[in-house]
Amino acid sequence: MEKKNIKKVVREGYARIATQKNSCCAPVDSCCGSPDLAEDISKKIGYTEQELKSVPEGSNLGLGCGNPIALASLKEGDTVLDLGAGAGFDCFLAANKVGQKGKVIGVDMTPEMVEKARENMEKGGYDNVEFRLGEIENLPVADNSVDTIISNCVINLAPDKRKVFMEAFRVIKPGGRLMVSDIVLLKDLPEEIKNSIEAYVGCVSGAILKDEYIKAIKEAGFQDVEVIDETSFPVKSITNDPTANDFIEKFNIPVEKVEEMVNSVQSIKVSAVKPGH
Repeated sequence: MEKKNIKKVVREGYARIATQKNSCCAPVDSCCGSPDLAEDISKKIGYTEQELKSVPEGSNLGLGCGNPIALASLKEGDTVLDLGAGAGFDCFLAANKVGQKGKVIGVDMTPEMVEKARENMEKGGYDNVEFRLGEIENLPVADNSVDTIISNCVINLAPDKRKVFMEAFRVIKPGGRLMVSDIVLLKDLPEEIKNSIEAYVGCVSGAILKDEYIKAIKEAGFQDVEVIDETSFPVKSITNDPTANDFIEKFNIPVEKVEEMVNSVQSIKVSAVKPGH
């Protein structure tokens, strides 16, 4: 798919998720469901019960693949930027940590998501959070203006991941921290999956090799790049899942090839620092 077509597909897919509350981006048994499923997904990838209860209802769509907030070491008064903020879930958690002296900026390219996030912001009474419509490859954020950047299962969707990390480096202050949870590959996916619209919106076919991902962060200028945690997708749950079986039949992919593919997909948490004071 061409880059402009990828963005169109992703934007349309996440617009549907914003309005229908479907989730398709986490290593769990199912990939479409209710708020209860979103909560179940979030618990499995590292969010606590207390965190889930501290945000406005409807802000957690179960779209993540990790909990970047838990590792971001946010401090009161920090300015935080969330790349691909969705309905605002991580932004609201960050806002609770940075307090009234701090600020959280969420950027998302899907108008329906931004609208939903703003509704949730008003519902929760947050005045230290704002949501901006924009692409993470071209951030609507000033140079050297944020202390911490977080992102959760979003950068893999961007056609130009190197540009994303270059933009992140531009807007973060010297000494600031990048903390992302994302999907990467240990080896290339089959062409059938790479070219799948469903797999792209589901955060799989847009993923790149783990080494390439880490290299892109370093080449943007970040230092102390470290993979803090990595988790493989559970093969058994996917191959036994009816939704996955429909997917297998649709693309006529042998089950063993699907298992091989799933074993190569990993959720990672990466930390990095912009050099300087």
